[in-house]
Amino acid sequence: MHMKIEALSKERVADFVSYCKKHRTEIDDSFLYDEDLRDFEPNDENPTYIAMDTQGTIIAAASLIVDDYNRRGKKGRFRIFHAESQDMYIYNALMQAILKHTEGLNKLNIFVPIVNNMLIGAMEELKFGVERYSYLLVREVSEVPELNLQADYEIRAFRAGMDEEIWCDVRNASFVKLQGSETPTTPEMIAKMIVSDDYIEGGLMVLYHKDRPVGVVRGAMDEYEDKPIMNIGPLAIIPQYQGKGLGRTLLRASLIFANDKGFDRTVLCVNAENERAKALYLQEGFVQVEAVVCYKYEINN
Repeated sequence: MHMKIEALSKERVADFVSYCKKHRTEIDDSFLYDEDLRDFEPNDENPTYIAMDTQGTIIAAASLIVDDYNRRGKKGRFRIFHAESQDMYIYNALMQAILKHTEGLNKLNIFVPIVNNMLIGAMEELKFGVERYSYLLVREVSEVPELNLQADYEIRAFRAGMDEEIWCDVRNASFVKLQGSETPTTPEMIAKMIVSDDYIEGGLMVLYHKDRPVGVVRGAMDEYEDKPIMNIGPLAIIPQYQGKGLGRTLLRASLIFANDKGFDRTVLCVNAENERAKALYLQEGFVQVEAVVCYKYEINN
């Protein structure tokens, strides 16, 4: 096949962004929103390669996210790994180019919708293995649930510039064993979250028990099927307080907040193995609309 693979240059970033926007509905678009692509530049944190036909048109692309968060977890996550044909020569060539940028990493992850059989086939040909499954759940129920706060519990709005460490402590303690979220977040990451385009004033809430922070939840602006929706997540309760119905309390607080802000739909993600959480969401009116498989590529192998 007559094609050329090269590292993405600054001169072709606009073409790369156009390719991402053209194909993002076919793949996991978690890092392909307009906000993510608006200031995109290829660098050490975003090693990116494109495949071109004889006319110079982009026909495939691979871009890896190796930011501080992923590097601390010794992993990289694909922003996009996609070809317009299932030519394994293209996928193999892009993979070999990306692997040059994985020093210090143990694995690479990519999320693929289970309906994308072509991309699933390509990943399996490249010896990616299944790490876990994740579900996307949407709630379109108009009724707002009743919030029953237990005695000695209080939900407070997140205070920017004051509560970043509190948020990290709760989130990190809650997710230390949750596959895919084991790497701790930092106060600097939370500070960036507050100034991002999807931030909603008041959308971050902290649950306290007698002045002890025990849970957090975030509501953020999102889109699903080209319509506004509020994304709920993370929702976290520290281990000592799990099993007390507090996850339901924070979920309902977020649903009430969404209603107050004019959102008629909410969306969230849950790992397949987190059966208790998924059962809670289904009980509260969420419906599974999509499923994705998280593949991993073990670099040392």
